[in-house]
Amino acid sequence: MRVALFVTCLADTLAPGVGRAAVTVLERLGLGVDFPREQTCCGQLHWNAGYADEATALAARFGEVFADAEVIVTPSGSCAGHVREHVPTLVPRVAHVAARTFELSQLLVERLGVEDVGSTYAGRLTYHPTCHSLRLLRVGDAPERLLRAVPGVELAELPEATECCGFGGMFSVKNAAVSSAMLAAKLDAIASSGADAVCACDASCLLHIGGGLERRGSPVRAVHLAEVLAG
Repeated sequence: MRVALFVTCLADTLAPGVGRAAVTVLERLGLGVDFPREQTCCGQLHWNAGYADEATALAARFGEVFADAEVIVTPSGSCAGHVREHVPTLVPRVAHVAARTFELSQLLVERLGVEDVGSTYAGRLTYHPTCHSLRLLRVGDAPERLLRAVPGVELAELPEATECCGFGGMFSVKNAAVSSAMLAAKLDAIASSGADAVCACDASCLLHIGGGLERRGSPVRAVHLAEVLAG
């Protein structure tokens, strides 16, 4: 099987290691990975901000760029959620492309039936289920099943795990005070877990959480699921 990597604009610009880690995992499983260089933003940011015309144009472009892909995989629950749920509404003619788009843990566990990807890790992790992966994509426990299959991972329970971290894209900009309060609660929960690192499926939420941890002077690291699985 060949898969096309939709790296997302955030990973491309701010967390390129996440994209490289995803490729490492996929190739280790024997999958061929294509990277369409024409790809751009899927339009999630614009849609969330109320720019429907711009979001529609980007949705159409996504369908064109990935039209020939057998399967599309992205290391982002929020972008996968937008593509699968909103792109078909914005541009119905590309619905078949959106339906072939999977978040990384979805592809591995649900589509390929794989939990052990041949990785190793040393440390105590806690997992934060990001809002879009949990409520929009409904990935369930796929990420945690992958983490439990990694030798060396001690998976610690995260108190109030399903509570939002406060990022929410534009929400953190327009409602900064509320966002900061939500982040503080999430950081407290992470600290109480006793974990060395917090893991998630979205680089955006991890940037938000990681920034908060750094400002607190916490030794806890924020790591993407793909980075753990690539180890």
